[in-house]
Amino acid sequence: MHAATYIGNSTVEIITTDQHAPGAGEVQIEVAYTGICGTDLHILHGSMDARVALPAVIGHEMSGRISAVGEGVQDWKVGDSVTVMPLDWCGKCPACQAGNQHICQNLNFIGIDSPGSLQGRWNVPAHVLVRLPESLRLDHAALVEPVAVSVHDVRRADLRPGEKAVVIGGGPIGVLIATTARHMGAEVVVIELDASRRQMIQNLGFEVLDPSTQDQVEWVEQWTGGAGADVVFEVSGAAPAVLGATALAKVRGRLVIVAIHPQPRPLDLQRVFWRELSIVGARVYERADFETAVDMLAAGAVPAEQLITAIVPLAETADAFEKLGSGQAMKILIDCQAGA
Repeated sequence: MHAATYIGNSTVEIITTDQHAPGAGEVQIEVAYTGICGTDLHILHGSMDARVALPAVIGHEMSGRISAVGEGVQDWKVGDSVTVMPLDWCGKCPACQAGNQHICQNLNFIGIDSPGSLQGRWNVPAHVLVRLPESLRLDHAALVEPVAVSVHDVRRADLRPGEKAVVIGGGPIGVLIATTARHMGAEVVVIELDASRRQMIQNLGFEVLDPSTQDQVEWVEQWTGGAGADVVFEVSGAAPAVLGATALAKVRGRLVIVAIHPQPRPLDLQRVFWRELSIVGARVYERADFETAVDMLAAGAVPAEQLITAIVPLAETADAFEKLGSGQAMKILIDCQAGA
């Protein structure tokens, strides 16, 4: 069996691995597609070397079918279409005991802390499976995980129908947050520097601002009648965006931090104080978010076809990382059976 493996030094290689039957409580998935994402890029660039045991099979945005079932597994059978919510929590730490298992203090994020889905066959605990409807195409279903991220982000924002939301950063997650927020009844504007991304986002029917040529604070003030946005999502990961985000929010508005910031960032605390802003962190997702994401994709509420830039075979994973990292793509899927 072949697997795309991070070996350190910003390098991904295709290696041959042994295939093992699933253990007790596990299933084996024939992985159809795996999407690569910003977290995978962070791994490739060495930002998570303290967590990742080399060599590491990475990847966690996936879809596939069950190919084998381990001892003791019930409710699942060979041929079932599935995706994986890649969170394996301890159940014992204070976060788990408080009902926040998704941010367990000893969390095993599958695909980072343990082997991921960039391989032809993948053994995972049965309890992380999420069922897919047979009507949902498996390439589209590979977007369930990032859509679940956006659902969780919007839910953390407590966004209500009719509210106005600003999304800073028009990458894949930013676009999905905008899509989910609109689906939930909000009015949305996206702020994005890259011209090609702005055009794609406009084609999806969103208002898009170019912060290099437009005064975003003035625009949002006019859009909101001088009030400011109800919610601002910071998805870019850029220090200037964080510093400027508070200026876009209304009195008692909410700022949701979505992007991974590997370094501490300056924040305008005077503005937080003056307008009594709330700052909320949004990390990963809960099972309800996954189920909502499946429903949205099955209903066609997510423009999956427009978001998937390309589908390439496993052997081209390194090239796919390069294209994604250079901003040439929105979402690239790896066909894990092509050359598996």
